[in-house]
Amino acid sequence: MDLRTTVERAQRLKQLHAEYKPLVLPTVWDVWSARTAADAGFPALTIGSHPLADSRGADDHEGQTFEEVLAAVGPIIAAVDVPVSVDLEAGYGQEPADLIAGLTEVGGVGLNIEDTVHSEGGRVRSTQEHAHYIAGLRAAADDAGIPVWVNGRTDLFLHAENASDVLDEAVERLRAMEQAGADSVYPVRIQDDDDLLTAVTGAVAVPVNSTAHPVKHDLERFRRLGVGRITYGPLLQLAMTGAMKDMLGSWAR
Repeated sequence: MDLRTTVERAQRLKQLHAEYKPLVLPTVWDVWSARTAADAGFPALTIGSHPLADSRGADDHEGQTFEEVLAAVGPIIAAVDVPVSVDLEAGYGQEPADLIAGLTEVGGVGLNIEDTVHSEGGRVRSTQEHAHYIAGLRAAADDAGIPVWVNGRTDLFLHAENASDVLDEAVERLRAMEQAGADSVYPVRIQDDDDLLTAVTGAVAVPVNSTAHPVKHDLERFRRLGVGRITYGPLLQLAMTGAMKDMLGSWAR
């Protein structure tokens, strides 16, 4: 994909975040799912690491190399005319500049970056370490002249036995990511807790991303709670897996 198109798509993704409250980016994993979501009318998409890995018979949590991920997402991005963001887990051990270069070379204009470092035993980056990595991504995107949308993710709630116990630390981390240049922040595993969602959406000025289930959750609820961006994580693919099993069940007997 040429640089001009990539820049235009990046600018469009930024504009969409301002226009939609919240912006829903269906999480896709191959050309078929991307085209289906785009044809359904969604103006932007995201490719999830978990569903992408499942579709390729690989493991999530950086079970693929960065080069393998780029080779997989390139055709997906090229198959649609809308901006596409890519879940790049914790960065696959890449320096920020290399991560931005690889992503934009295949036409990706947004990324999700988390603080669980799977290549290092699943350790969680410190608040400042993760913010520093995000600052590097921001600087690299600026140097490239492409306004890549950086969605900074924290897994603190995911790892905690009681999510409320880590709220203060999570808020500190979200604010640090915002100050480092994250365009949106993503505290995972609190999508069913109104109080926690309200707390985090009120703590930062950038859009807060929430995971959603395409059937079980309600868009208006997320809007009411101040959520600015919605992705499905693996939940769309899992919902479709269940539906497919139901459809095929009687034929297998």
